[in-house]
Amino acid sequence: MTYPGTIPLSTAHLTRLAGLLARHRNKIGSRWRRLSAGRQALLVLAHLRNGDTYTRLARGFSVGVATVWRYVREAVDLLAAWAPSLTAALWRLAHNGHQLGILDGTLIWIDRVGGHLDRLYYSGKHRRHGVNLQGLIDPRRGDLVWISDGLPGSTHDLTAARTHGIIAAAARARVELLADKGYQGAGATVTSPHKGRNLTAEQKAHNRMVNSLRGPGERGFATLKTWRIFTKVRCCPQRIGPMAQAILTLELGTE
Repeated sequence: MTYPGTIPLSTAHLTRLAGLLARHRNKIGSRWRRLSAGRQALLVLAHLRNGDTYTRLARGFSVGVATVWRYVREAVDLLAAWAPSLTAALWRLAHNGHQLGILDGTLIWIDRVGGHLDRLYYSGKHRRHGVNLQGLIDPRRGDLVWISDGLPGSTHDLTAARTHGIIAAAARARVELLADKGYQGAGATVTSPHKGRNLTAEQKAHNRMVNSLRGPGERGFATLKTWRIFTKVRCCPQRIGPMAQAILTLELGTE
């Protein structure tokens, strides 16, 4: 049985991805495909936005499951390559009128991976298996401007930020980053709230200031998670970073 469906996206997303795929096909000299660049773009967007499975897409587009897998992987890698680099994102924050950004992390839930990796991907904080992603957010509108590759869910946010070189790069760019309590001890240009119950009036005022400025940051990852592919991730955990970067490219390209 078949049924009609919709993708809650603008045509700008489809046009951007279709154009990117068409140029890629011309570059590699691809002569014939089962689907046109536009149809491939539609398939990929249905997978990322609606979370449609490979099997469902294969039936809907009258292609094989292996073909769907190749089409999705090709498009995701192309889009991820266009995602802003850490340097470019910090340059944008350095020229946003405040030299200020928000550093935050999120956990993308995954199924148990099994074997010796099971514990590595388990987050004690969230009590779930997942992949740790770090992001930089422009506080003016709450827009996500950069997202990292994925690390195992057991990785602490501060460790992840150091692994990706975010703290050192922000210091070189002279961009102040506001972060939550998980980044305490980061130093350099990272500012986080004070921990503890018996805080002084000055420390409480500092916490209120940081939290109020970090408010828009919650919108950054919330927008990312409206893409239902992250509701239940069935792919290899190492593909979550490129998928997030691909989605960021689509979001930034339609601003």
